[in-house]
Amino acid sequence: MIPPGFVITESEVKAMSMQRGLSLPDLLPTLVPIAQSLARVPISNYAVGAVGLGITGRIYLGANLEFPGLPLHHSVHAEQFLITNAANISHLSTDQITHIAVSSVPCGHCRQFLQELRFASDIQILVTDNSTVKMNPSFVSSPSYASLSSLLPQPFGPRDLLHHTTPLLLEAQNNTIILERQQQKYENQPDATLACNGRNGRECDDMLEKEVMSAAERAATKAHAPYSGCPAGFAMGDEEGRIFVGSYAESAAYNPSLGPVQGAMVSFVAGGGGLEYGRIVTAALVERKDGFVSQESTARILLEKVAPNCLLRVYHCTVKISSA
Repeated sequence: MIPPGFVITESEVKAMSMQRGLSLPDLLPTLVPIAQSLARVPISNYAVGAVGLGITGRIYLGANLEFPGLPLHHSVHAEQFLITNAANISHLSTDQITHIAVSSVPCGHCRQFLQELRFASDIQILVTDNSTVKMNPSFVSSPSYASLSSLLPQPFGPRDLLHHTTPLLLEAQNNTIILERQQQKYENQPDATLACNGRNGRECDDMLEKEVMSAAERAATKAHAPYSGCPAGFAMGDEEGRIFVGSYAESAAYNPSLGPVQGAMVSFVAGGGGLEYGRIVTAALVERKDGFVSQESTARILLEKVAPNCLLRVYHCTVKISSA
């Protein structure tokens, strides 16, 4: 059974653990096949599932996402999905991932992305695929947990670039966003008055558009962007009025950074959107004015492929990055 939002609550986790007679870490690998079945991989057909345990007792699921017609770097890895989903769920109370069970040995991209978490080297990793276990010297015996530091023994990460008190991924971010509401650009369509899933863009639900803009603004305040100083938030609404949100999540190594658009796609899939990207009718991006990093082009490219009738509005802001 697929848990709502790809998350299992503390009480549900305790009940499952008692019912199956398993410790919480031992419960994770039993859920990996469920996570793996949720992958959306039309390009590679290589499904990866990841399941993480937080210190709160919650369990988060993640699966890899691929988008047809887009460069592969737009893809979302299962571990990134897991962490992004945890960030979305944990917006009211921070969490810390202690254990991750994954169907395949984490690639270097994901090992680096996980460095953005506090105490990353202590995260325990278990690989459930026996074929990959046998090929990896860190898992020479039967599948068991091994520390992330054994997979990435000499890591480069936040401690090399940031002050030790700087908030990390999954920790409370308090970027001060001052939105320049008059500065909006209509992108993703040759004419801003064109279709919003069959309707004239100016006739789209004004309330939904305002809610989407506000959601993108809130997402920008929670973005993890300590390296570029360019937090960004993205939100999109579908035909049913549901809103899905993503916050920019940077990596110290830059390339494994996850854009806010991909973060919103994680929210969409976890929220029951499935593959119906075409049902997305309106979107908003909030990003820094004249920043070193802009998400606008990526947002436009992705939406043109998966939701071509979506109307994207871009709002610029000034920002003060969160600090200790």
